[in-house]
Amino acid sequence: MVALVDRLRPRRPGDHARATAAVRTLTQLLRGNPAHAQQLRAYTLRLLQTRRHASLYSEVGVLSNDGFFTELKRRIAYRVLPPALGDDYLSDLLDQLLYKQTDYQWVSAVPAADWLDLFDTLFTRRDRAVLLPGMLEAIRTLSYRVAAIGLEPKLTNFHTEMEEFESPFLVQNREVVHYLDGYARRLAGEPVALDDAKHLLVMLDQCDAVVAKIRRKALSQGTSIALTYLLVTLTQSIDRMRKLLFLIDISGELPGAPDVALDAAHAQPRQRHVQQRAAGLALAMELIEAHNNKYTVRDLFRDNIHLLARNVTENASRTGEHYIAENRGQLLGMFLSSAGAGVVVGFMALCKILFGTLRAAPLVEAFLFSMNYALGFVLIHVLHFTVATKQPAMTASRIAASLQSIDGRHIDLDSLAELINKVFRTQVVAVLGNIATALPAAWLIAWGWRQATGHHLVTPGKAMHLLSDIDPIHTPALFYAAIAGVCLFLSGLISGYYDNQALYTRWGRRVSQLRGLVRVLGRARTDRLGLYLERNLGSIMGNFLFGIMLGTIGTLGILAGLPLDIRHVTFSAANFGTALVALDHNISWQLAVTSIAGFLSIGIVNLLVSFGLALWVALRARRIPFEHGFLLLRALFRRLYRSPVDFFIGTKESNK
Repeated sequence: MVALVDRLRPRRPGDHARATAAVRTLTQLLRGNPAHAQQLRAYTLRLLQTRRHASLYSEVGVLSNDGFFTELKRRIAYRVLPPALGDDYLSDLLDQLLYKQTDYQWVSAVPAADWLDLFDTLFTRRDRAVLLPGMLEAIRTLSYRVAAIGLEPKLTNFHTEMEEFESPFLVQNREVVHYLDGYARRLAGEPVALDDAKHLLVMLDQCDAVVAKIRRKALSQGTSIALTYLLVTLTQSIDRMRKLLFLIDISGELPGAPDVALDAAHAQPRQRHVQQRAAGLALAMELIEAHNNKYTVRDLFRDNIHLLARNVTENASRTGEHYIAENRGQLLGMFLSSAGAGVVVGFMALCKILFGTLRAAPLVEAFLFSMNYALGFVLIHVLHFTVATKQPAMTASRIAASLQSIDGRHIDLDSLAELINKVFRTQVVAVLGNIATALPAAWLIAWGWRQATGHHLVTPGKAMHLLSDIDPIHTPALFYAAIAGVCLFLSGLISGYYDNQALYTRWGRRVSQLRGLVRVLGRARTDRLGLYLERNLGSIMGNFLFGIMLGTIGTLGILAGLPLDIRHVTFSAANFGTALVALDHNISWQLAVTSIAGFLSIGIVNLLVSFGLALWVALRARRIPFEHGFLLLRALFRRLYRSPVDFFIGTKESNK
């Protein structure tokens, strides 16, 4: 059998014509040699009769109950050293026959009619009975599994309504067991009538409704990897039960599979048989693909991380709404907020220079730099100031949310262009606000240091080094700016993750229950603190860990011997002001232009990299394909042509 499949398998998985021709040739050979067809049929049936089928139908393509990280560890281990194969299970037979990971590609590329012709040549209608016991056992196993997952505390505590009413997960198990018992007596020859099979699908629909309700609730109350894993496992198990129930149905009561065009509810027996054959072949293709990819880590992440990523970007989207100015008044407010952050950055640049003069060990220096950045960014957030480069990771999620149209097909490009225009001018104003105060603040600090101590804050050599660091032509400053953009993007994800965790784990209520804190602060202040942390935990952690990343990347680059460092527009502008004072303003106009162009270019790279990555992740999390880039650019240029002033500084009033 292995040799036969090897002959059917094309040399290239994408050679679909070769695979189709091989299957058709085999069918013709068997039709021309009935004795050979009978021998192959007898051998195949003997293989099927001596193997256990239930695990193939109930486990392949359905996540186990072990949990996300256990499943991840298992897949990685089996990718390195696959498990031993035996002669007991049908899934092991698949491993021996379709041992290449790409086999599902050519198998699914062969037209369904050709596979059905081959099966009709080999088997009779009564031969399907060899598969029936395994399907019945798989349905029973899946039903018990759904009931067990439905009782998991992670689900019941999150969706407490299941404890007030009878759980549909338990009800479906009771109905499925009763149906299967009657089915078994019917197969044993007892003259019993099967119950209405449609009732089983009603129970499964109710289970699906609970899963959908929990998913919707998770978008507003947060989720976790464990909860997401359980929901994916439930969905896969219920879907597999539906397909198996349709295949074993002999009453004609169950509606056909979604991918079958015929109306099975009123189908004649012949039509019913055609439907079941098509559904059985579709399930076989699904099992083969899932079996080939059962140790693929990518599929595990794809199935489970979607909801978590959606929640992370959803929280970032809600935060991003505060970073979008609707009119000139809000733009002025954004400028003032950014200007306040620029002053704080001026003092952070001073602390970094002073820490650098300590000549501490690399790890100690990295710690000092990290605390300077981290505490400074947290202070900026607490004071309600704005660091311009923190905006893109949040506003990109807001734009991605606007791309998700109600019908999933049509997007209002004019409204989207208006939103992107608002984001663009808000970020430009925020960058200008940061630079407008960071540079003068650093200049004043350096000048005041000179007046107070009698010597410059940095030496002329150090000043030239500061200017060299922001040279976009002769140094890798823009590459380092891109690394900073990646850090900004990661800080946005971190913010969304901790916002999700704060909602999911009810931080506000947990903090308000700390009796020791209540004794110190009082009940009212503790409640306000808990509410503040629940609403701002993401921003605080995002800013803090962003500072850690900025402070440690340079040191990690030195220790690893890699060209790693960061360049941030606001700190680059502050360093330019410090260097001006240290050189007593004696620099050539060429150096001045290069330096100014340098920190402006650094800002552009910071924004583009962080915004691009955040928008990509937000689109992937929402599974939104966007193919209207040219039309969107045309809409933006149309707005620029019609009203260039409003394009850059907005209108006096917000658009209604």
